[in-house]
Amino acid sequence: MIYLDNGATTFPKPPQVITAVNDAMRLYGANPGRSGHRLSLKAAEEIYNCRVKAAKLFGVKNEENVVFTNNCTHGLNIVIKGYLKDGDHVVTSNLEHNSVTRPLTEMAAKGITFTEATVYEDDDEKTMQSFRAAMNEKTRLVVCTHASNVFGIRLPVERITAMCHQYGIRVLIDGAQSAGILPVEFDKYNMDFFATAGHKGLYGPMGTGVLIVRDNNILSTLMEGGTGSTSISYSQPSIMPDKFESGTPNMPGIAGLSRGLDFINIKTINKISYHEMSLITYLYDSFQKNSKIKLYNIKRPNIKHCVPVLSFNVTGYDSEYVAAYLNKKYDIAVRAGLHCAPSAHNAMNTIDIGTVRVSPSYFNTKNQIYTLVRAIEQIR
Repeated sequence: MIYLDNGATTFPKPPQVITAVNDAMRLYGANPGRSGHRLSLKAAEEIYNCRVKAAKLFGVKNEENVVFTNNCTHGLNIVIKGYLKDGDHVVTSNLEHNSVTRPLTEMAAKGITFTEATVYEDDDEKTMQSFRAAMNEKTRLVVCTHASNVFGIRLPVERITAMCHQYGIRVLIDGAQSAGILPVEFDKYNMDFFATAGHKGLYGPMGTGVLIVRDNNILSTLMEGGTGSTSISYSQPSIMPDKFESGTPNMPGIAGLSRGLDFINIKTINKISYHEMSLITYLYDSFQKNSKIKLYNIKRPNIKHCVPVLSFNVTGYDSEYVAAYLNKKYDIAVRAGLHCAPSAHNAMNTIDIGTVRVSPSYFNTKNQIYTLVRAIEQIR
């Protein structure tokens, strides 16, 4: 199969990721941090090593600020529900995933409201003006994607963070589509919260995620329970990362994530992003020559304003039909529909038709993209 649905989860995984998960299950599959025996200590060491690697990748000096979660959605919910109070106002972008909009909508019962700021592709100044205009005296949090999971459009999150801090507003960044593709310097830009998935651009297994928190004292917990620390107390520990890591962790998954981080460090983010973007620009250029193809980026994608994700439609065909056709006739995997991001589709006027999304990984080739182009030319 030609797998081009890496925006949902990367596949295949690097061999060392698979080996690490297998080794964890076979050789030291004990509960980390709960016991003093050799296997438990080995499991705890594996988790600590992964935490250190994640901190280094994201520019975090203190690895204790790195929390392991089940996925990006989990991390976003920890911050959204742990920080906001009754009557607060939130600003989001108009490109957000349901992992942002659904928690905020659910919290409307507490009087929490949110406003969507318009993102302007290739015009960061207008995007900044839009975010500023969406704020009011009750705005306490800005939640925005680092890059759209549908159209690849990148937001100037460093500038948004700096602007918000001038008004005493915290910022939560959804890095599901950017981690492993774009450099993230958490401490350098004084970021507040950064959540991402472990199983996408970080090449780890499903069921893994990372949340980085600058100041845990401003967050209440989403859940409480056993942590292996201060067990004598009925109260949840306030120390990091234990405060947000209740229950047995996904140690085999984290072991795999650790090797995924190794893979990124060896290949380097620059090399990975260059390779994937070269595939997307080749696809974009090829599709522009086909009058049946509708593209949504206003100009040729580049890493300054986009991540390697491209959405399109074929005139006269439903997006779901196109994806099914590619799967059945050419064994090509893409994703069609609304991609759990109705806000983004509303912004691009594709809410009624959806789009076909192509998202490559480091393991895809130009020849595979050429096969996709030829397949679309033959659609009937």
